[in-house]
Amino acid sequence: MRPSHKPLHQQIIVITGASSGIGLAAAKMAAGRGAKVVLVARNGEALETIAAEIGASGAEAVPVVADVGRREDLQRVADLTIGRFGRIDTWVNDAGLSIFGRLEQVSDTDHQALFQTNFWGVVYGSLVALPHLKRSGGVLINLGSVASDVAFPLQGMYCASKHAIKGFTDSLRIELEEEGAPVSVTLIKPAAIDTPFPQHARNYTDQEPKLPPPVYDPREVALAIVHAAENPQRDIYVGGGGRVMSAFQALAPRAFDRVGRTMVGQQLRTEPPRDAAGALHAAGHDGRVRGDHPGYVMRRSYYTRATINPAATGLLAAAGIAAVILTRRVARR
Repeated sequence: MRPSHKPLHQQIIVITGASSGIGLAAAKMAAGRGAKVVLVARNGEALETIAAEIGASGAEAVPVVADVGRREDLQRVADLTIGRFGRIDTWVNDAGLSIFGRLEQVSDTDHQALFQTNFWGVVYGSLVALPHLKRSGGVLINLGSVASDVAFPLQGMYCASKHAIKGFTDSLRIELEEEGAPVSVTLIKPAAIDTPFPQHARNYTDQEPKLPPPVYDPREVALAIVHAAENPQRDIYVGGGGRVMSAFQALAPRAFDRVGRTMVGQQLRTEPPRDAAGALHAAGHDGRVRGDHPGYVMRRSYYTRATINPAATGLLAAAGIAAVILTRRVARR
């Protein structure tokens, strides 16, 4: 039996990576629906501003400065949340970064820093949150990526970290189910999302990075997060384009490799780098949900909305069939 959870307006939600992008979009959406949110990131100034904005709207937000790559920092987040509210209902591990550059170019130090944030940040957050979620009958939401299923050039260690997050999350879910723990575990796999993600990345190239199309609005991921906080769901893909990529790779991996070669150019703008260091080793310029993607941004993912809306199962089935047909056609080329 799947656990049932409190309605959002009764929940205490911890969100890491809450100072920009997906984490900030989710915090605002959850607060707008009545949840009390704990905002976690390295940029204290940005968090204070965001908490004040949420407070001015009549909701409650608590900023906590922490580095997710340090377990003791996340333990402090949990302790402060319990001290303030008495429980944790949903914990969202969203914080993450990338590196644009060929694997042979990137230093060991940078590779390790990325894994410390992306993978160990999820591990530490999950393990720190679990004792509290077991008591409250709560929700653990981990942000993976379409890169949890596929790989592409120039962001090799980012893809590796997202593959690792999927393996950890799936194993943890099985252990909790075997134990009978009243905790649901959801892995959310966004496609490319229009956030400041490229500007926060460490950049080894001689061009400004960008995301490969199709690119979606961050609020679509926030919608998936707040849905999962109330409705247990194993996996949620955000962006039909990402779901097609995953199906394509599974059905025709060698054909996908050939397509992947074209993604080098799709991830680079025709302008020099703005900030090569990014936010890998220090907090960046935060406070914005949206990035500045130079191409078209999809406002909605109808695939995702069908996934989280039981009334739209027919639409979802049709989308799945279309994805299989498309990938098989491409594989035969």
